[in-house]
Amino acid sequence: MKALILALALAAQSVPSGALPSDEEARAQALMREVRCMVCSGESILDSNAAQAQDMRRFVREQVALGADDDAVREALVQRFGYAVLMRPPLDANTILLWVAPVLLLVMGGGLLANSMRKRPTKP
Repeated sequence: MKALILALALAAQSVPSGALPSDEEARAQALMREVRCMVCSGESILDSNAAQAQDMRRFVREQVALGADDDAVREALVQRFGYAVLMRPPLDANTILLWVAPVLLLVMGGGLLANSMRKRPTKP
């Protein structure tokens, strides 16, 4: 009897509850590739093993199963975590710093490098 209960428990774990049909799962995974894990640096929630990423994946799957469109799911995540949750945040007044900061840092670093490499005249 115990073996039967154990076998049923293991079988229940191998098949995820509320599994999506293949087309909805593909859509959910595409959305998960566009959402950044807030714990891991630079990883999407699809690639991350963090607990928060698992919760976010579950949220995306639930929203897709409920019939929410992609923009509504993204907007819900942006309202909760801010624009930094998107791998490609939109270019607008709220996110201009996210787009401009890397370019400014690169230009400043290049300027510092050029300044340090410039030959200084030696005094005789």
